[in-house]
Amino acid sequence: MIDQLIAWLNGLPGPLVYLVIGAFAGLENVFPPVPADVIALAGGFLAGQGTISPLGAFLVVWLCNVGGALLVYWVGRRYGASFFSGRVGRMLLQPQQMERLGALYARHGAKVIFFSRYLPGFRAVVPIFAGTSGMGWIRTAVPIALASGLWYGLIVYLGATAGRNWEQIRATVESSGRWLAVAAVVLFLLMGWSWWRSREKAS
Repeated sequence: MIDQLIAWLNGLPGPLVYLVIGAFAGLENVFPPVPADVIALAGGFLAGQGTISPLGAFLVVWLCNVGGALLVYWVGRRYGASFFSGRVGRMLLQPQQMERLGALYARHGAKVIFFSRYLPGFRAVVPIFAGTSGMGWIRTAVPIALASGLWYGLIVYLGATAGRNWEQIRATVESSGRWLAVAAVVLFLLMGWSWWRSREKAS
């Protein structure tokens, strides 16, 4: 998949490469199946080949990813409370569950946001609930920016400096992505079980 992506991107003009990798990095926050990590690695590899700038690749991926997450956060902040007070929202989260969620974000919101940036799927879910819970903009933006900067900075760097180790680095990134996805699924299942138990207790 990465090789095909690189071949396609390599046929594009430099400015369009930046546009594509930035769009994918931002869309991941709205549509989790988007392979933002793969895009970042491909962008880094092309930067190492001189197609685009390594710093430019990192900044585009980082800023677009952070921007997409903050947009999702804003949607939660603007519309989340009214949605979850309606009929459909109450079917998903009952009032007492919303209170528990708000307490969680009030206590540990920055840590939850920071570590969620490394888990596929959670990257899209956690910011919107941070907004719904009324978590402040700065407390939300700082851990998102730090975690995304560390993660995508590492991936772009690995791609840009791969050289003869490209096959090994590619396999490592793909393998880590699969294991992180497994961890995310397990965590989702545990959270689903906790959600169901809390509804049973409320009833």
